[in-house]
Amino acid sequence: MAPSDDAISRDNTTAAPGGEAITAALQAENALLRWEITALMARIAELERRLGLNSSNSGKPPSSDGLNKPARVSSLREPSGKKTGGQKGHPGETLCRTATPDVTIDHYPHACTTCGGALTATMVTDHVARQVFDIPEPQPLIVTEHRAHGCRCVACGTQTRAAFPEGVAAPVQYGKRIGAIVLYLLHYQLLPEKRLAELMAHLFGVNLATATVARISQDCAQRFQCFADAVRERIATAPVKHMDETGFRIGGKTQWLHVASTIWLTFYRVSPRRGSLLAHVTGIVVHDHWKPYYTLNGVLHALCNAHHLRELKALVEIEKEDWARRMQLLLRRACHATNLARERSVPLKPGLIRLLERRYDAVIAQGFVFHDAQPALIPTEVKARRRGRPPRRVGHNLLLRLSTRKQDVLRFLVDPLVPFTNNLAERDGRMMKLRQKISGGFRSEDGAKNFSVIRSLLSTARKQGWDVLKALTTEPNRLIADLRLV
Repeated sequence: MAPSDDAISRDNTTAAPGGEAITAALQAENALLRWEITALMARIAELERRLGLNSSNSGKPPSSDGLNKPARVSSLREPSGKKTGGQKGHPGETLCRTATPDVTIDHYPHACTTCGGALTATMVTDHVARQVFDIPEPQPLIVTEHRAHGCRCVACGTQTRAAFPEGVAAPVQYGKRIGAIVLYLLHYQLLPEKRLAELMAHLFGVNLATATVARISQDCAQRFQCFADAVRERIATAPVKHMDETGFRIGGKTQWLHVASTIWLTFYRVSPRRGSLLAHVTGIVVHDHWKPYYTLNGVLHALCNAHHLRELKALVEIEKEDWARRMQLLLRRACHATNLARERSVPLKPGLIRLLERRYDAVIAQGFVFHDAQPALIPTEVKARRRGRPPRRVGHNLLLRLSTRKQDVLRFLVDPLVPFTNNLAERDGRMMKLRQKISGGFRSEDGAKNFSVIRSLLSTARKQGWDVLKALTTEPNRLIADLRLV
Protein backbone atom coordinates (compact mmCIF):
# COMPACT_ATOMS: atom_id res chain seq x y z
CA MET A 1 0.00 0.00 0.00
CA ALA A 2 1.44 3.43 -0.93
CA PRO A 3 2.09 5.80 2.01
CA SER A 4 -0.34 8.66 2.47
CA ASP A 5 0.57 12.28 1.81
CA ASP A 6 0.36 13.04 5.56
CA ALA A 7 2.76 10.21 6.40
CA ILE A 8 5.23 11.36 3.69
CA SER A 9 4.94 14.93 5.01
CA ARG A 10 5.67 13.76 8.59
CA ASP A 11 8.64 11.67 7.41
CA ASN A 12 10.03 14.60 5.44
CA THR A 13 9.55 16.94 8.37
CA THR A 14 11.29 14.54 10.74
CA ALA A 15 14.16 13.97 8.30
CA ALA A 16 14.76 17.67 7.77
CA PRO A 17 17.21 19.53 10.00
CA GLY A 18 15.49 20.35 13.29
CA GLY A 19 12.59 18.11 12.30
CA GLU A 20 11.81 16.94 15.84
CA ALA A 21 11.34 20.53 17.01
CA ILE A 22 9.08 21.31 14.06
CA THR A 23 7.05 18.15 14.76
CA ALA A 24 6.65 19.11 18.41
CA ALA A 25 5.57 22.62 17.40
CA LEU A 26 3.02 21.22 14.95
CA GLN A 27 1.67 18.84 17.56
CA ALA A 28 1.31 21.70 20.08
CA GLU A 29 -0.40 23.82 17.44
CA ASN A 30 -2.78 20.96 16.59
CA ALA A 31 -3.57 20.47 20.29
CA LEU A 32 -4.30 24.18 20.64
CA LEU A 33 -6.54 24.11 17.57
CA ARG A 34 -8.40 21.07 18.91
CA TRP A 35 -8.89 22.80 22.23
CA GLU A 36 -10.16 25.94 20.50
CA ILE A 37 -12.59 23.85 18.41
CA THR A 38 -13.76 22.07 21.56
CA ALA A 39 -14.22 25.40 23.34
CA LEU A 40 -16.14 26.83 20.38
CA MET A 41 -18.37 23.74 20.21
CA ALA A 42 -19.04 24.05 23.95
CA ARG A 43 -19.84 27.73 23.44
CA ILE A 44 -22.26 26.90 20.61
CA ALA A 45 -23.90 24.25 22.79
CA GLU A 46 -24.25 26.77 25.63
CA LEU A 47 -25.83 29.37 23.33
CA GLU A 48 -28.21 26.77 21.90
CA ARG A 49 -29.09 25.76 25.46
CA ARG A 50 -29.90 29.36 26.34
CA LEU A 51 -32.19 29.58 23.33
CA GLY A 52 -34.02 26.50 24.59
CA LEU A 53 -34.59 27.88 28.10
CA ASN A 54 -37.90 29.45 29.08
CA SER A 55 -40.00 29.97 32.18
CA SER A 56 -41.11 26.32 32.23
CA ASN A 57 -37.62 24.74 32.34
CA SER A 58 -35.53 27.40 34.12
CA GLY A 59 -35.75 30.26 36.59
CA LYS A 60 -36.54 32.80 33.87
CA PRO A 61 -39.69 34.88 34.50
CA PRO A 62 -42.73 34.32 32.26
CA SER A 63 -42.40 37.89 30.96
CA SER A 64 -39.15 36.88 29.21
CA ASP A 65 -40.90 34.28 27.03
CA GLY A 66 -42.18 36.88 24.60
CA LEU A 67 -44.85 35.94 22.08
CA ASN A 68 -43.70 32.32 21.75
CA LYS A 69 -44.92 31.29 25.17
CA PRO A 70 -44.54 27.59 26.04
CA ALA A 71 -47.42 25.45 27.15
CA ARG A 72 -48.52 26.14 30.71
CA VAL A 73 -46.54 24.19 33.30
CA SER A 74 -48.55 21.20 34.45
CA SER A 75 -49.40 20.67 38.09
CA LEU A 76 -47.05 18.71 40.33
CA ARG A 77 -49.99 16.55 41.38
CA GLU A 78 -50.63 13.25 39.64
CA PRO A 79 -53.96 12.97 37.73
CA SER A 80 -56.79 12.03 40.11
CA GLY A 81 -59.18 10.73 37.45
CA LYS A 82 -61.90 13.17 38.52
CA LYS A 83 -63.61 15.64 36.23
CA THR A 84 -62.26 19.19 36.16
CA GLY A 85 -64.06 21.91 38.10
CA GLY A 86 -65.86 21.87 41.42
CA GLN A 87 -66.43 18.45 42.93
CA LYS A 88 -69.66 17.11 44.42
CA GLY A 89 -70.24 18.63 47.84
CA HIS A 90 -68.11 21.71 47.11
CA PRO A 91 -69.81 24.72 48.79
CA GLY A 92 -69.32 27.04 45.81
CA GLU A 93 -69.48 30.83 45.65
CA THR A 94 -72.94 31.39 44.09
CA LEU A 95 -74.71 34.69 44.83
CA CYS A 96 -77.46 33.84 47.34
CA ARG A 97 -80.73 35.57 48.12
CA THR A 98 -81.12 37.57 51.31
CA ALA A 99 -84.14 37.45 53.62
CA THR A 100 -83.83 41.16 54.48
CA PRO A 101 -83.58 43.25 51.29
CA ASP A 102 -82.90 46.96 51.78
CA VAL A 103 -85.47 48.12 49.19
CA THR A 104 -88.58 46.34 47.90
CA ILE A 105 -90.31 47.48 44.69
CA ASP A 106 -93.69 45.93 43.82
CA HIS A 107 -94.78 45.53 40.19
CA TYR A 108 -98.43 44.87 39.25
CA PRO A 109 -99.94 44.00 35.88
CA HIS A 110 -102.23 46.66 34.40
CA ALA A 111 -104.56 44.46 32.37
CA CYS A 112 -105.61 40.83 32.00
CA THR A 113 -103.81 39.06 29.17
CA THR A 114 -106.99 37.14 28.21
CA CYS A 115 -109.91 39.57 28.33
CA GLY A 116 -108.09 42.90 28.77
CA GLY A 117 -109.87 43.75 32.04
CA ALA A 118 -108.21 46.20 34.46
CA LEU A 119 -106.14 44.73 37.32
CA THR A 120 -105.29 46.38 40.67
CA ALA A 121 -103.14 45.62 43.74
CA THR A 122 -106.17 44.30 45.62
CA MET A 123 -106.42 41.37 43.18
CA VAL A 124 -102.96 39.96 44.02
CA THR A 125 -102.80 36.17 44.48
CA ASP A 126 -99.05 35.53 44.61
CA HIS A 127 -95.71 36.96 43.53
CA VAL A 128 -92.31 35.96 42.13
CA ALA A 129 -89.25 37.76 43.54
CA ARG A 130 -85.90 38.57 41.98
CA GLN A 131 -83.09 40.36 43.80
CA VAL A 132 -80.49 42.74 42.35
CA PHE A 133 -77.27 43.40 44.32
CA ASP A 134 -75.63 46.73 43.53
CA ILE A 135 -73.28 49.31 45.04
CA PRO A 136 -74.95 52.43 46.52
CA GLU A 137 -74.34 55.76 44.84
CA PRO A 138 -71.30 57.64 46.19
CA GLN A 139 -72.36 59.95 49.01
CA PRO A 140 -70.92 63.41 49.81
CA LEU A 141 -68.15 63.44 52.41
CA ILE A 142 -69.27 63.46 56.03
CA VAL A 143 -67.57 66.34 57.86
CA THR A 144 -67.27 65.93 61.62
CA GLU A 145 -66.24 69.00 63.64
CA HIS A 146 -64.54 68.40 66.96
CA ARG A 147 -64.77 71.28 69.46
CA ALA A 148 -62.46 71.25 72.44
CA HIS A 149 -64.14 73.52 74.97
CA GLY A 150 -62.34 75.36 77.74
CA CYS A 151 -63.83 75.70 81.24
CA ARG A 152 -62.79 78.07 84.00
CA CYS A 153 -62.69 76.73 87.57
CA VAL A 154 -64.86 78.69 89.98
CA ALA A 155 -62.61 77.87 92.95
CA CYS A 156 -59.16 78.87 91.62
CA GLY A 157 -59.91 80.60 88.32
CA THR A 158 -57.79 78.20 86.19
CA GLN A 159 -59.06 77.58 82.66
CA THR A 160 -58.80 73.95 81.43
CA ARG A 161 -59.35 72.91 77.80
CA ALA A 162 -60.56 69.48 76.74
CA ALA A 163 -58.24 67.24 74.72
CA PHE A 164 -59.00 66.27 71.11
CA PRO A 165 -59.45 62.57 70.33
CA GLU A 166 -56.40 60.64 69.24
CA GLY A 167 -55.73 61.14 65.54
CA VAL A 168 -57.39 64.57 65.37
CA ALA A 169 -54.22 66.64 65.10
CA ALA A 170 -54.83 69.34 62.47
CA PRO A 171 -57.40 72.11 61.91
CA VAL A 172 -58.56 70.30 58.73
CA GLN A 173 -57.66 66.72 57.80
CA TYR A 174 -58.93 63.53 56.18
CA GLY A 175 -60.29 60.71 58.35
CA LYS A 176 -59.07 57.15 58.90
CA ARG A 177 -61.37 55.57 56.33
CA ILE A 178 -60.07 57.75 53.50
CA GLY A 179 -56.52 56.97 54.58
CA ALA A 180 -57.29 53.22 54.67
CA ILE A 181 -58.76 53.29 51.14
CA VAL A 182 -55.75 55.22 49.84
CA LEU A 183 -53.33 52.74 51.42
CA TYR A 184 -55.32 49.77 50.13
CA LEU A 185 -55.34 51.05 46.55
CA LEU A 186 -51.70 52.18 46.64
CA HIS A 187 -50.04 49.25 48.40
CA TYR A 188 -52.42 46.33 47.84
CA GLN A 189 -53.93 47.02 44.40
CA LEU A 190 -50.66 48.76 43.38
CA LEU A 191 -52.19 51.80 41.68
CA PRO A 192 -49.70 54.59 40.85
CA GLU A 193 -50.17 57.74 42.92
CA LYS A 194 -51.54 59.92 40.08
CA ARG A 195 -54.12 57.34 38.98
CA LEU A 196 -55.07 56.79 42.62
CA ALA A 197 -55.69 60.53 43.05
CA GLU A 198 -57.89 60.51 39.92
CA LEU A 199 -59.89 57.53 41.21
CA MET A 200 -60.52 59.18 44.59
CA ALA A 201 -61.69 62.38 42.84
CA HIS A 202 -63.98 60.56 40.40
CA LEU A 203 -65.61 58.13 42.83
CA PHE A 204 -65.63 59.99 46.15
CA GLY A 205 -65.04 63.64 45.29
CA VAL A 206 -61.83 63.61 47.36
CA ASN A 207 -59.12 65.75 45.76
CA LEU A 208 -55.72 64.47 46.92
CA ALA A 209 -52.31 65.76 45.96
CA THR A 210 -49.58 63.16 45.43
CA ALA A 211 -47.70 64.71 48.36
CA THR A 212 -50.72 63.97 50.57
CA VAL A 213 -50.75 60.35 49.37
CA ALA A 214 -47.04 60.04 50.22
CA ARG A 215 -47.60 61.53 53.68
CA ILE A 216 -50.46 59.11 54.40
CA SER A 217 -48.17 56.23 53.42
CA GLN A 218 -45.30 57.53 55.57
CA ASP A 219 -47.52 57.99 58.65
CA CYS A 220 -48.93 54.47 58.25
CA ALA A 221 -45.45 52.93 57.96
CA GLN A 222 -44.28 54.68 61.14
CA ARG A 223 -47.41 53.55 62.95
CA PHE A 224 -47.10 49.88 61.95
CA GLN A 225 -43.32 49.49 62.22
CA CYS A 226 -43.77 47.71 65.55
CA PHE A 227 -46.21 45.29 63.88
CA ALA A 228 -43.66 44.48 61.15
CA ASP A 229 -40.98 43.92 63.81
CA ALA A 230 -43.29 41.55 65.70
CA VAL A 231 -44.00 39.59 62.49
CA ARG A 232 -40.26 39.34 61.80
CA GLU A 233 -39.58 37.90 65.26
CA ARG A 234 -42.35 35.32 64.96
CA ILE A 235 -41.19 34.21 61.52
CA ALA A 236 -37.59 33.87 62.72
CA THR A 237 -38.67 31.45 65.47
CA ALA A 238 -41.32 29.57 63.44
CA PRO A 239 -40.71 25.82 62.96
CA VAL A 240 -40.71 26.22 59.14
CA LYS A 241 -40.19 29.44 57.22
CA HIS A 242 -39.72 30.28 53.54
CA MET A 243 -37.10 32.73 52.30
CA ASP A 244 -36.40 34.34 48.97
CA GLU A 245 -34.86 37.53 47.57
CA THR A 246 -35.27 39.57 44.42
CA GLY A 247 -33.80 42.68 42.86
CA PHE A 248 -35.55 45.98 43.63
CA ARG A 249 -34.96 49.29 41.84
CA ILE A 250 -34.53 52.14 44.33
CA GLY A 251 -33.26 55.55 43.33
CA GLY A 252 -32.12 54.25 39.95
CA LYS A 253 -29.99 51.51 41.54
CA THR A 254 -30.59 47.82 42.13
CA GLN A 255 -31.09 46.89 45.76
CA TRP A 256 -32.63 43.74 47.23
CA LEU A 257 -36.00 42.88 48.63
CA HIS A 258 -35.89 39.97 51.10
CA VAL A 259 -39.01 37.91 51.73
CA ALA A 260 -39.52 35.74 54.83
CA SER A 261 -42.89 34.09 55.26
CA THR A 262 -44.98 31.32 56.75
CA ILE A 263 -48.52 30.18 55.99
CA TRP A 264 -49.82 32.88 58.36
CA LEU A 265 -47.19 35.64 58.24
CA THR A 266 -45.23 37.69 55.69
CA PHE A 267 -42.28 40.00 56.30
CA TYR A 268 -40.56 42.18 53.72
CA ARG A 269 -37.40 44.24 54.09
CA VAL A 270 -35.14 46.20 51.77
CA SER A 271 -31.34 45.96 51.85
CA PRO A 272 -28.52 47.20 49.59
CA ARG A 273 -26.84 43.78 49.99
CA ARG A 274 -28.27 40.55 48.70
CA GLY A 275 -26.41 38.58 51.38
CA SER A 276 -28.01 40.50 54.27
CA LEU A 277 -30.02 37.62 55.70
CA LEU A 278 -32.55 37.56 58.53
CA ALA A 279 -30.87 37.31 61.95
CA HIS A 280 -31.58 34.91 64.84
CA VAL A 281 -33.31 32.32 62.68
CA THR A 282 -34.14 28.85 64.05
CA GLY A 283 -36.01 25.82 62.74
CA ILE A 284 -36.18 24.81 59.07
CA VAL A 285 -35.53 27.25 56.21
CA VAL A 286 -37.04 26.47 52.81
CA HIS A 287 -35.11 28.15 49.97
CA ASP A 288 -33.85 27.73 46.41
CA HIS A 289 -30.25 26.62 47.20
CA TRP A 290 -28.73 30.09 47.17
CA LYS A 291 -25.47 29.27 48.96
CA PRO A 292 -25.46 32.14 51.52
CA TYR A 293 -28.50 30.53 53.16
CA TYR A 294 -26.15 27.75 54.24
CA THR A 295 -24.22 30.29 56.34
CA LEU A 296 -27.19 30.53 58.74
CA ASN A 297 -26.25 28.89 62.03
CA GLY A 298 -28.43 26.42 63.92
CA VAL A 299 -30.99 25.78 61.18
CA LEU A 300 -31.99 22.89 58.93
CA HIS A 301 -32.56 23.38 55.21
CA ALA A 302 -35.19 22.24 52.71
CA LEU A 303 -34.65 22.87 49.00
CA CYS A 304 -37.30 23.97 46.52
CA ASN A 305 -38.07 21.02 44.27
CA ALA A 306 -39.98 23.18 41.80
CA HIS A 307 -36.56 24.59 40.83
CA HIS A 308 -35.20 21.05 40.50
CA LEU A 309 -38.09 19.98 38.27
CA ARG A 310 -37.53 22.94 35.97
CA GLU A 311 -33.80 22.22 35.71
CA LEU A 312 -34.51 18.52 35.08
CA LYS A 313 -37.01 19.45 32.39
CA ALA A 314 -34.32 21.46 30.58
CA LEU A 315 -31.94 18.49 30.75
CA VAL A 316 -34.64 16.23 29.31
CA GLU A 317 -35.65 18.61 26.52
CA ILE A 318 -32.23 19.99 25.53
CA GLU A 319 -29.50 17.55 26.60
CA LYS A 320 -31.70 14.43 26.33
CA GLU A 321 -30.29 12.94 29.57
CA ASP A 322 -32.31 9.89 30.59
CA TRP A 323 -31.39 10.03 34.29
CA ALA A 324 -33.02 13.48 34.46
CA ARG A 325 -36.29 12.05 33.13
CA ARG A 326 -36.23 9.32 35.78
CA MET A 327 -35.45 11.79 38.56
CA GLN A 328 -38.23 14.08 37.34
CA LEU A 329 -40.72 11.21 37.48
CA LEU A 330 -39.49 10.11 40.92
CA LEU A 331 -39.84 13.57 42.47
CA ARG A 332 -43.34 13.99 41.04
CA ARG A 333 -44.44 10.64 42.47
CA ALA A 334 -42.91 11.49 45.84
CA CYS A 335 -44.79 14.79 45.80
CA HIS A 336 -48.04 12.99 44.96
CA ALA A 337 -47.51 10.49 47.80
CA THR A 338 -46.91 13.23 50.38
CA ASN A 339 -49.95 15.20 49.16
CA LEU A 340 -52.16 12.14 49.64
CA ALA A 341 -50.72 11.55 53.12
CA ARG A 342 -51.37 15.19 54.12
CA GLU A 343 -54.94 15.04 52.82
CA ARG A 344 -55.52 11.99 55.04
CA SER A 345 -53.61 13.59 57.98
CA VAL A 346 -51.28 10.61 58.26
CA PRO A 347 -47.47 10.44 58.00
CA LEU A 348 -45.81 8.80 55.03
CA LYS A 349 -45.07 5.13 55.72
CA PRO A 350 -41.39 4.44 56.63
CA GLY A 351 -41.20 1.62 54.10
CA LEU A 352 -42.32 3.94 51.30
CA ILE A 353 -39.79 6.57 52.38
CA ARG A 354 -36.96 4.01 52.27
CA LEU A 355 -38.12 2.83 48.83
CA LEU A 356 -38.14 6.37 47.46
CA GLU A 357 -34.69 7.04 48.91
CA ARG A 358 -33.27 3.86 47.33
CA ARG A 359 -34.68 4.81 43.94
CA TYR A 360 -33.31 8.32 44.41
CA ASP A 361 -29.82 6.90 45.04
CA ALA A 362 -30.13 4.60 42.02
CA VAL A 363 -31.00 7.50 39.71
CA ILE A 364 -28.11 9.56 41.08
CA ALA A 365 -25.73 6.65 40.45
CA GLN A 366 -27.03 6.28 36.89
CA GLY A 367 -26.46 9.99 36.31
CA PHE A 368 -22.86 9.83 37.51
CA VAL A 369 -22.18 6.81 35.27
CA PHE A 370 -23.56 8.78 32.32
CA HIS A 371 -21.42 11.85 32.98
CA ASP A 372 -18.27 9.85 33.74
CA ALA A 373 -18.58 8.36 30.25
CA GLN A 374 -18.79 11.78 28.59
CA PRO A 375 -15.63 13.28 27.03
CA ALA A 376 -13.92 16.00 28.99
CA LEU A 377 -14.90 19.56 28.13
CA ILE A 378 -11.21 20.50 27.72
CA PRO A 379 -8.26 18.30 26.62
CA THR A 380 -5.99 16.77 29.25
CA GLU A 381 -2.96 18.77 28.13
CA VAL A 382 -4.91 22.01 28.46
CA LYS A 383 -6.36 20.96 31.83
CA ALA A 384 -2.84 20.47 33.19
CA ARG A 385 -1.95 24.08 32.39
CA ARG A 386 -5.13 25.59 33.85
CA ARG A 387 -5.75 26.49 37.47
CA GLY A 388 -8.90 25.82 39.45
CA ARG A 389 -11.64 23.27 39.10
CA PRO A 390 -12.19 21.91 35.58
CA PRO A 391 -15.53 22.93 34.04
CA ARG A 392 -18.49 20.59 34.41
CA ARG A 393 -21.66 20.14 32.43
CA VAL A 394 -24.94 21.58 33.69
CA GLY A 395 -26.37 18.15 34.41
CA HIS A 396 -23.23 17.13 36.31
CA ASN A 397 -23.52 20.19 38.56
CA LEU A 398 -27.16 19.39 39.29
CA LEU A 399 -26.24 15.79 40.07
CA LEU A 400 -23.66 16.92 42.62
CA ARG A 401 -26.22 19.16 44.29
CA LEU A 402 -28.86 16.42 44.43
CA SER A 403 -26.27 14.01 45.82
CA THR A 404 -24.61 16.19 48.47
CA ARG A 405 -27.89 17.83 49.56
CA LYS A 406 -30.00 14.67 49.51
CA GLN A 407 -31.44 15.24 53.01
CA ASP A 408 -32.45 18.80 52.13
CA VAL A 409 -34.02 17.72 48.83
CA LEU A 410 -36.09 14.93 50.44
CA ARG A 411 -36.88 16.59 53.77
CA PHE A 412 -40.53 16.91 52.71
CA LEU A 413 -40.80 13.11 52.91
CA VAL A 414 -39.97 12.83 56.62
CA ASP A 415 -41.40 16.12 57.97
CA PRO A 416 -45.10 16.81 57.21
CA LEU A 417 -44.55 20.53 57.94
CA VAL A 418 -42.04 20.89 55.09
CA PRO A 419 -43.61 21.55 51.67
CA PHE A 420 -42.35 20.22 48.35
CA THR A 421 -41.57 23.70 46.99
CA ASN A 422 -40.69 27.23 48.04
CA ASN A 423 -43.67 28.61 46.14
CA LEU A 424 -45.03 30.38 49.23
CA ALA A 425 -42.11 32.85 49.34
CA GLU A 426 -42.13 33.20 45.55
CA ARG A 427 -45.84 34.06 45.52
CA ASP A 428 -45.29 36.62 48.28
CA GLY A 429 -42.50 38.20 46.22
CA ARG A 430 -44.31 38.14 42.89
CA MET A 431 -46.63 41.05 43.71
CA MET A 432 -43.64 43.15 44.73
CA LYS A 433 -42.15 42.63 41.27
CA LEU A 434 -45.50 43.62 39.79
CA ARG A 435 -45.33 46.89 41.77
CA GLN A 436 -41.92 47.56 40.23
CA LYS A 437 -43.19 46.72 36.74
CA ILE A 438 -46.15 49.12 37.12
CA SER A 439 -44.33 52.09 38.62
CA GLY A 440 -40.72 51.42 37.62
CA GLY A 441 -39.30 51.27 41.12
CA PHE A 442 -38.96 53.75 43.99
CA ARG A 443 -37.43 57.19 43.96
CA SER A 444 -36.11 56.97 47.53
CA GLU A 445 -35.05 54.30 49.99
CA ASP A 446 -37.51 55.66 52.57
CA GLY A 447 -40.39 55.11 50.13
CA ALA A 448 -39.28 51.51 49.53
CA LYS A 449 -39.02 50.84 53.27
CA ASN A 450 -42.47 52.32 53.89
CA PHE A 451 -43.87 50.09 51.16
CA SER A 452 -42.25 46.97 52.68
CA VAL A 453 -43.71 47.72 56.13
CA ILE A 454 -47.24 48.36 54.83
CA ARG A 455 -47.10 45.39 52.47
CA SER A 456 -46.01 43.19 55.42
CA LEU A 457 -49.19 44.28 57.21
CA LEU A 458 -51.45 43.77 54.18
CA SER A 459 -50.06 40.36 53.21
CA THR A 460 -50.22 39.13 56.80
CA ALA A 461 -53.78 40.45 57.18
CA ARG A 462 -54.86 38.54 54.06
CA LYS A 463 -53.30 35.31 55.39
CA GLN A 464 -54.91 35.83 58.80
CA GLY A 465 -58.33 36.29 57.21
CA TRP A 466 -58.71 39.86 58.52
CA ASP A 467 -60.62 42.64 56.79
CA VAL A 468 -57.82 44.60 55.14
CA LEU A 469 -59.45 48.03 55.52
CA LYS A 470 -60.23 47.39 59.19
CA ALA A 471 -56.65 46.21 59.80
CA LEU A 472 -55.35 49.54 58.47
CA THR A 473 -57.45 51.44 61.03
CA THR A 474 -56.85 49.12 64.02
CA GLU A 475 -54.24 49.69 66.71
CA PRO A 476 -51.01 47.75 65.96
CA ASN A 477 -50.79 46.24 69.46
CA ARG A 478 -54.26 44.76 69.08
CA LEU A 479 -53.29 43.20 65.75
CA ILE A 480 -50.12 41.76 67.28
CA ALA A 481 -52.17 40.16 70.06
CA ASP A 482 -54.55 38.63 67.50
CA LEU A 483 -51.82 37.07 65.31
CA ARG A 484 -52.45 33.43 64.53
CA LEU A 485 -49.25 31.35 64.27
CA VAL A 486 -50.52 27.78 63.69
